[in-house]
Amino acid sequence: MLDVTLARRLHDAGLRWHPATGDRFVIDRGEFVGDVFTISEMTIEAHEYPTGTVLGFNGTTEWALDSVAADQSLWLPREDQLRALLARSFRSLRRVPVAADAGPGADADPDADGVEYEVRVATPTGERVHRAADPEDAYAHALLAYIDASLTL
Repeated sequence: MLDVTLARRLHDAGLRWHPATGDRFVIDRGEFVGDVFTISEMTIEAHEYPTGTVLGFNGTTEWALDSVAADQSLWLPREDQLRALLARSFRSLRRVPVAADAGPGADADPDADGVEYEVRVATPTGERVHRAADPEDAYAHALLAYIDASLTL
């Protein structure tokens, strides 16, 4: 799942959310900090009004919360949504082995090796690579760079 800090950076960079079934989000207030919610017709629905979108909590999903404005929530885009936002600039996603740093002179433990995810995107000046521990985070870094580049054109 996308890191909340990266989701906030995407929002602050101008990424806008149009809530749909399956979308995940957080509410940064009171007792809800740290809870992740998912829009579903059974529990949480997006209601469109002329004044904006409201996320309605049905039944007893959250007894302390009837609804919240979408603009008071923070969208956590999924991997497929981030990839779609990169559109034609997306080239590839691949797993990259990362050796654990065992320190100088020590033997590395082969079981301690991990992986990172590498997203490769096309830019006007060539291809760029963005790496992170999770695919969503790698996509988010690539999308942040994409947004930043589009604002400097």
